[in-house]
Amino acid sequence: MSEHGKISADTPDWSRERCREFWDPGRRLLRSIRCYQVARKRHSPWRWLSKYWVLQHRFWSVVTGADIPLNCEIGGGLLLIHPNGVVIFPGSIIGPNCLAFQQVTIGTGGPKPGAPVVGGNVTIGAGAKILGGVTIGDHARIGANAVVLQDVPRGATAVGVPATIVAGGKHYELAGDLSLSLYSET
Repeated sequence: MSEHGKISADTPDWSRERCREFWDPGRRLLRSIRCYQVARKRHSPWRWLSKYWVLQHRFWSVVTGADIPLNCEIGGGLLLIHPNGVVIFPGSIIGPNCLAFQQVTIGTGGPKPGAPVVGGNVTIGAGAKILGGVTIGDHARIGANAVVLQDVPRGATAVGVPATIVAGGKHYELAGDLSLSLYSET
């Protein structure tokens, strides 16, 4: 947390990932990924432990029903409150201090080729799908069950199928080139 009580989009808060008790499946799954990545580094004295962390990862993946690969790029401070059904494509990039609820999918398959890039301090609601080579800006919010197929600007809220931007009582529709068209609700 920063001095003003806001969560940083740049500096990871590693305390968010610290295991609180034994039965903490989301944090245990993340710990197995982090420890495996450290153990697999070149010239690491702990390289021989990588097989142990692979077994831990497999166990916690089965317990949570999550599909988060060992080689994915996840910034520090990710919170998986209810990790069941979370799927992350290996090529996706997730920034620090993000929050993902159950049944979230971050992967390929949208109209834009490539894998998603999620900024820092992004909240992704339950059942949300982020598909294709989209970019989600820092401090953005993705609503529950939203299907994001286009870029979401910094600090915006995206909801619906397909996702549209909702901000301050006004409704913005995402266009392919990120130009926003305004619809008046009054």
